[in-house]
Amino acid sequence: MYFNDTSTPVIVLKADEHSGVGIVRSLGRLGVAVDAVDCSRHFPAMMSKFSRKCFRWNLDHAPFKDSAEFLSGVGKRLKKRAVLIPTTDRTAMFVAQFADPLKEYFLFPNQSVEQLRLLCDKKEMYFLARRLGVPTPDSFFPATGYEALQLGNELPYPLLLKTVNSEKRDGDHFKRGRKTALAQTADEFTSLCGALEEQDHALNVMVQQYIPGRQDCAWVFDGFFDDNSRCLAAFTGKKLRQYPPHAGAASLGISIWNETVASSAQEFMKAIGYRGAVEIDFRFDVHEKRFKVLAVHPRVGASFRLSIGRNGMDVVRALYLSLTHTSQRDLQSVFSTVQWESRKWIVEDNDLAASFRYVREGIVSFREWVRSFRGINEAGYFAFDDPVPFFAMAALRGWKLAAKIFRRKRVLKKFILTRRTRENSRAPYIGDKKIQAGIERHIEQEGIAV
Repeated sequence: MYFNDTSTPVIVLKADEHSGVGIVRSLGRLGVAVDAVDCSRHFPAMMSKFSRKCFRWNLDHAPFKDSAEFLSGVGKRLKKRAVLIPTTDRTAMFVAQFADPLKEYFLFPNQSVEQLRLLCDKKEMYFLARRLGVPTPDSFFPATGYEALQLGNELPYPLLLKTVNSEKRDGDHFKRGRKTALAQTADEFTSLCGALEEQDHALNVMVQQYIPGRQDCAWVFDGFFDDNSRCLAAFTGKKLRQYPPHAGAASLGISIWNETVASSAQEFMKAIGYRGAVEIDFRFDVHEKRFKVLAVHPRVGASFRLSIGRNGMDVVRALYLSLTHTSQRDLQSVFSTVQWESRKWIVEDNDLAASFRYVREGIVSFREWVRSFRGINEAGYFAFDDPVPFFAMAALRGWKLAAKIFRRKRVLKKFILTRRTRENSRAPYIGDKKIQAGIERHIEQEGIAV
């Protein structure tokens, strides 16, 4: 692979997940200086030996204008313009909205704010795909909790509940804060809806027909498109397991070239004049014998390291090469990329959580689960030449688990004391009913036995 100049630094916007580790390693191994902007220096990507420094800033909660001023300050400290790589829908929208002040210090694809809005919002993306004739599952967008429950009574199961716009602050409508969940029965659907009936604002929820089939019916496309919407790099892979189960990103996958998926994705992006990195989720409908688009992520996707080229090329390297090199000789290495077939990739923590569900449901036997780890070529966190991010991830997950257990015990203790006080008092209970109802609902959602 031809990289004659790696002097241009890179800034990763939010590197708290495995995709951040992948970006840091992919470019760091080429000798690129990679920095990150995030709220903590203790995320796994920052622990990588290929990561240079972390500029602390909370991109999730700070207003876009303040974030733009902070990044401009970071840019002034750099010796040359850096490549800016957002890893979430929110950070992608931020870069597009404040492209004018940021382009003085950073390099990034010229993306349309309106186009990103259409793709990030699942409702807008659904109707956009329908207008262009792109196959996508039937989806419904209830305005109230009552309408959502009515859909649950009328539509055939299984059904998917999804957050329409994951970047909205009121996005977590489901139990335990889930943004995507599968309901196999009406009871599960009602339980997942949780507090939907209590919402006093427009719902940020969609109900989607789940396409039945084996787990290996789920596919993913990762690609990079230049300013002329020409696809410089295209990769496809099959999801063997997903997290969240049945409806999430790949936790275990295998790199397999699928011409139908690649062509469908490229035609879709070409039709809307898309520029930049993108990840698109597909699922094969066995009844209609065609692939359907489930979601579009207009940025570097969480599964971009699932499939790479034989020459080491991936979507992030293609992005970097396109923004920092102009000669056709340099870009030829991208055009000539041949995908590495049968390459297996895993995200350790997500796959462990997903595996419990698959084994419990009988979808995967214990023996099949053990066999699935054979031939893994790359992990999301662990690498022999860079093991520290894995241990940082394990420590972070352990800390969160301990905090969750402590929080459950504290809520349980408060609930028991409240109940005992009410039972021991002869006077009728006149406490705050809203607080009591909230505690009881939390106990029910978390599955705590009293």
